[in-house]
Amino acid sequence: MNTAYPVIKINSNDDVVVARFPVTGGTWLAHEETTVNVDIPAGHKIALRDIAVGEAVKRYGQVIGFASQEIRQGDHVHTHNLSMGDFTRDYAFGKDTVVLPAAEKIDTFMGIRRRDGRVATRNFIGILTSVNCSATVARAIEDHYKKVGLDKYPQVDGVVALPQSFGCAFGFNSETMAVMRRTLSGYARHVNFAGVVIIGLGCESNQIKDLIQTEGLEEGKLLHSLTIQETGGTQKTIDKGIAIIDAMLPEANNITREPVPVSEIILALECGGSDSYSGISANPVLGYVADKIVQQGGTAILSETSEIFGAEHLLTRRAVTPEVGQKLIARIKWWEDYCGRTKSEMNNNPSAGNKAGGLTTVLEKSLGGIAKGGTSNLVEVYEYAEPVTAKGLVFMDTPGYDPMAVTGQIAGGANLLCFTTGRGSAFGSKPTPSLKIATNNALWQRQQEDMDLNCGDVAEGTETIAHAGERLYAHVLAMASGQKTKSEKFGYGSLEFVPWTMNAIM
Repeated sequence: MNTAYPVIKINSNDDVVVARFPVTGGTWLAHEETTVNVDIPAGHKIALRDIAVGEAVKRYGQVIGFASQEIRQGDHVHTHNLSMGDFTRDYAFGKDTVVLPAAEKIDTFMGIRRRDGRVATRNFIGILTSVNCSATVARAIEDHYKKVGLDKYPQVDGVVALPQSFGCAFGFNSETMAVMRRTLSGYARHVNFAGVVIIGLGCESNQIKDLIQTEGLEEGKLLHSLTIQETGGTQKTIDKGIAIIDAMLPEANNITREPVPVSEIILALECGGSDSYSGISANPVLGYVADKIVQQGGTAILSETSEIFGAEHLLTRRAVTPEVGQKLIARIKWWEDYCGRTKSEMNNNPSAGNKAGGLTTVLEKSLGGIAKGGTSNLVEVYEYAEPVTAKGLVFMDTPGYDPMAVTGQIAGGANLLCFTTGRGSAFGSKPTPSLKIATNNALWQRQQEDMDLNCGDVAEGTETIAHAGERLYAHVLAMASGQKTKSEKFGYGSLEFVPWTMNAIM
C-alpha cells in the first residue's frame, strides 16, 4: 500500500491539487480539509474550493482555465468542467531576471573537437535529400553500410539517411522554402556529422544549387551533392553515393575524444506524451540541468511555441532586454494569426494521451512544459532552424509536434537532446543523441526499455528535484562523452527527421 500523502499542492494560491495515485471517493485530505467527492485517476486534479461558472482556476499559481460549469470542493476538475478562456498576461519584460551563482568548478566531458573549433558528441556521416523523390536512393545507401558494417572505421557512429517527405510543390519564395533550406543547411553543417552527401532528383522546387548558394554552403571533401537525373538513374546514383562515402570514411574515422568544457554543450529541451506529473517531476529536473549547463557557459534551447502559449509571460519576465521579450511575443502573435488562417486553435494541442494523463488545457500543459527552461534568463529568441549562437537559455519558435520541434533544434545546432515523457513516447534523433526521462514510477516500471532515467520518486515526494537533477546531469555528461542512450540502441533517429512545412502544398 502506498503510504505517501495522496495529493500534491504546487503553489499556495492553487485552486486544485494533483493526485499522486488513484484516490477513491470519500478520501479525507487532511492538509486541505477537503473530502474527495468521486474516484480520481492518478495525475488528475481535485478542487480545493467551490468555483463558480466562468471563474479562473489556478495551478502553479497561474491560470490554467475557467470553470465551464459549477465546481464543488472535492470535485474532479478536468475537461468536463474546465475550458480555455482569454485573460490578461503581464509581460513585465525583464522584471524577474536573475544572476545565477558562478559554477564552483569547470566540468568537462569527452567530446570531439572539429577543425573549426566546434565540439561534437557523435561522429556520423549523413545522407540528406532535397526532395522525397530521392529518399529511396538515400535509404539504399544507408542499407548498404548496415549490411557491410563499419568495422574498419570504429570511430564512425554510423552512416545515416535522413530522407524527407517534401521538397517540391511549394513556392520558391515561400516561408516553407526558406525554412526547408535553413533546416537542410543546419543539418549539412551539423557538428555531429563528419561528412554529408545531399541527393536530389534534379527537377524539384528545392534545387540543391539554390540551397548551396542561398545558405552559403561549400562543397568539398566532406560535403557532396548529386542528382538522380544528372547521374543517370537510381542504381548509378546509389553506386556513386557509396563511392563518395567510401572516400569520406577514412578521414571521418580519424578522430579522438578529448576533455572539453560543458560550455560546448548545446542542449535541446523537449517533452512529449506529457502528463500531469511532467511539470512536477521530470520537467523541473531537466530545468535544474539546464541551469547548470548555463552556469557552465553552455546553451539550452527551449522550444514548442504552441506549448508555452498562456505561459509566455513567465519567459518575458526573464528576458534580458525588452527586445528579446518582444521577439517572443511576436512569435506568439504569428501563431495566433497562423491558427486564424488555418482555422485551428491553440487548445487543440493537448492530445488524447495528455488528457488521459491529467492535463486539461494548453494553458496547463504550457505551465508544466516551461519548467524545462529552469530559472535562467532568456537571452535570445530564434525562428525555426536558425543557427543558435548565443550562450545561455534561448527559445526557438517551433510547433509542439515532437519530431518537427526537435528537427528545428538540431538544425539550429543542438548537439544533445533531453526528452521528458509521462505517457511513454518512443523517440530518438540523429545525429543528436536523445536521452529519455520518465515523469512517474508507473511508466518507468512499464517501459524501462525505452527510458534512460526515472523522476517518478520526485512526483511521489521521496526524492528532491536537486538530487534527481544531479543524477540527470551525470547522465547528460556521459551521453555527451559517447555513452549510448536506449533510443540509440534501438536505432531510433532515421525516421524522425521532419522539417516544418508551413504553407499549402500545391
